[in-house]
Amino acid sequence: MSDPVQQGGRWRPRLDRPALVALLLGVAGVAYRLVLTLFTVPVSNSDEATFGLAALHIAQGRERPVFLYGQHYMGMLESYLAAPLIALAGPSWPVLRLPMLALYAVFLYLIYRLTRRLGTPWFAALLVGLLALGPERVVRDQLTVVGGRPEVKPAVLLMLLIAGGLAAGTVRRRWLAVALFGLLVGASVWSDWLILPYLLVAGLALLWAAWRELVGWAGLLLVGGFLVGVAPMLWDNLRAGPGDDSLSVFREVSTKAGPMPPWADRIRGGLLEGVPLAHGLCPVDGCGRWQQWFGLLYPVLLVAAAALAVVAYRRAAGRPRGERVGPVVQLALVVGAALTLLSYVRTPLAATSPLDNARYLSVLQLSLPAVLWPLWVAAVACWRGTVGALGRLTGALATAVLAALTATTVLITVLFAASGTAASRTDERGARELATALRTDGPPEVYGDYWTCNRLIFNTDEAVVCAVLDGDLSPGQNRYQPYWRHVGRAARPGYVVEIDSPMERRLRHLLAGQPGAAPVREVGGYRVYHPDAPVRPWR
Repeated sequence: MSDPVQQGGRWRPRLDRPALVALLLGVAGVAYRLVLTLFTVPVSNSDEATFGLAALHIAQGRERPVFLYGQHYMGMLESYLAAPLIALAGPSWPVLRLPMLALYAVFLYLIYRLTRRLGTPWFAALLVGLLALGPERVVRDQLTVVGGRPEVKPAVLLMLLIAGGLAAGTVRRRWLAVALFGLLVGASVWSDWLILPYLLVAGLALLWAAWRELVGWAGLLLVGGFLVGVAPMLWDNLRAGPGDDSLSVFREVSTKAGPMPPWADRIRGGLLEGVPLAHGLCPVDGCGRWQQWFGLLYPVLLVAAAALAVVAYRRAAGRPRGERVGPVVQLALVVGAALTLLSYVRTPLAATSPLDNARYLSVLQLSLPAVLWPLWVAAVACWRGTVGALGRLTGALATAVLAALTATTVLITVLFAASGTAASRTDERGARELATALRTDGPPEVYGDYWTCNRLIFNTDEAVVCAVLDGDLSPGQNRYQPYWRHVGRAARPGYVVEIDSPMERRLRHLLAGQPGAAPVREVGGYRVYHPDAPVRPWR
């Protein structure tokens, strides 16, 4: 990775060429996402605003939430990371997202370190280049504060590096590393259950690497670290009512009722839409047929990667454990990807709404060091001329696949950066205009739909409080009940509705029976009604 050179009597590391290329590509990826963060691209929404409001409440000492307001899963680690910044600079979308940008930079660094240990320096640099790119679907999962994925991916990479270091004997404070491993597992379980397949395989890799030590004090430290990391969830479970504990919620989320589409439809949605979207090969509105090829190839690459790992492990039989840990980690990444993909296609969402739910496959990026390794091995063998005619043909095909993967990702990223951000900026501008108008001229208490309310509250730093109604003006999904109660006590609340929406038509129908016309003004694609008497049909 670096060669020591003497400067001024001191030895300093000097990056080799692949490391320097990876550094430049990584800096470009972070800078690209920093620009997006400053312009609030991708567009914000009320789900993200709920995390932002929780961060504001944490910064003010008002709340110590364990899970996302209104539910008993999805840990609030991202809100706790953002709270100090919000305490210093006040609530804003760039401030809220800056910790996610830092986590992305850590993710790039760790996956480079892991890939370099498993493969070759130039392969690691290639991977950093691919991950530096990112159209909307990819950067939305990396930058928006919606829980789980930005923090659990670096955690898994660090776990695998710890396992590898323990096996190779390069970790000095081994017990401390084991405790850190347990802490990362516990925090990840609290944060996002989607990462459970990778936690399982990382745990098996640790067991293989240091099973003798885990029988003694190191095992106790592992358990202790896990308990510290998962402590918020355990505390919440001790106070939870019947059916609100984590196991009950997990069972409910995993087995939601509904018609189950055929396996063929779920596999098609998972492979042909979900996998390409999760890897940045498609725009957010879906994959064309020419972009679905990677989804078809993905199971083949998993099998090839598993075969290479098994062969490498068998060839290393009898050697020190540190020389055999690479294939073990590669196999762990393959199994983690397979289990994640299998758990996704078992749900009806893979068939009924593959575009909206491809975010659940974003953790597959963790397995790229293993998935792309067969292509790299075949391509390098072809370039070096160390294989026969069949090997050269396979290598040429592998080179073409890597080139197509890179070119497609570059193309979709450039298209998004050049023309795909305009809609987000327009939407964000309308939301800011609405917040400014209500903060300046009122009313300070309003009703609105789910996708308006918490976003409006965050944009106004709680100067305007909004309660959620459904389209028929019945109570909606109010995640933070104090807001609902606050607006419910208002003598003359306003109503913020999208122009010509079902909510507006229902409101106009009810207002038609009241004497006099309710004041109305249009702001940023919304109409703000402020009738003299409140309209609360649910009462």
